[in-house]
Amino acid sequence: MRRVTTAWPIPTRLNLALVALVTAAALLLFALAGRVPAGWPLALVALAFSFVGLTAYALLHEATHDNLHPDPRWNAWLGRLVGALFPVPFSLVRVTHQGHHLRNRTRFESFDVLEPGDPPLLTWLQWYGILLGFFWPLVPLGALLFSLAPGLLRTRAFTRLRTASYLLSDVRAPAVRLIRLELLGLAAFFVAVLALLEWRWERLLLLYAAFAFNWSTRQYVGHAFAPREVIEGAFNLRAGRLTSALLLRGEHDLNHHRRPDVPWLHLPRLTRPGDARPIYWRHYLRQWLGPRRHADPPPESLAELPLSVHDAAA
Repeated sequence: MRRVTTAWPIPTRLNLALVALVTAAALLLFALAGRVPAGWPLALVALAFSFVGLTAYALLHEATHDNLHPDPRWNAWLGRLVGALFPVPFSLVRVTHQGHHLRNRTRFESFDVLEPGDPPLLTWLQWYGILLGFFWPLVPLGALLFSLAPGLLRTRAFTRLRTASYLLSDVRAPAVRLIRLELLGLAAFFVAVLALLEWRWERLLLLYAAFAFNWSTRQYVGHAFAPREVIEGAFNLRAGRLTSALLLRGEHDLNHHRRPDVPWLHLPRLTRPGDARPIYWRHYLRQWLGPRRHADPPPESLAELPLSVHDAAA
């Protein structure tokens, strides 16, 4: 069933153009990485790929909310395409991201908060692991482990930290088969990518190391030190035009949590006069001071999203 047009229409043609652009750019950078000399030329290719990946992830994020294309089938296939650049199975990230909206700023999703009973060393390692880029490899590796042994990531060894205790708990058994099929598709995709790279796998790792840092270190900036509220626990940051364009207005995270059904192009219009607007880079740098204690009690998780696509279209 196609999504009904609302007051906040999906920019379908623009989204399709962006998907084509980032896919073509990524493939070109893969090919260049296999051919340019080591040193600064290769470093520049890796840097460029790290920013192309940010926009690819922003498009993937739109797909998880059915905001990439009004036709659900097209939305899913486009999500799989941009998800391959991450790489992550679309069906997996779609479920886990919905979980983020249900648990934002709860005790399960407050990485920047040191609560009573938390192991301080593990909490600090987790926080700086996010900032230093180690969050990214957990996503594809977690997808692979979950596909091979779904129960493994729910054992105590993987859930000692409160922020990991619900890890992948939203994924139901029927979705596992689809996730496995998507992983096979990802494997085939990267065989082709390695061919473009002339089988220089170490250069592929370099490109993804650059992307890992660029993506991971930004992932929590919109939520760090925000109020302990599921919906209002985010910021509309003030970012430069280039940053805003690369992130597809992703700096308007509070607006997105208020209305996850609204496509990226319209998010700035949802800002309210009283909203705090920290400067993006200043707020990012504040994160490097480390986790801190928070006086407010954590909220309870939501049972469902406050506003669904169908509600918005009614």
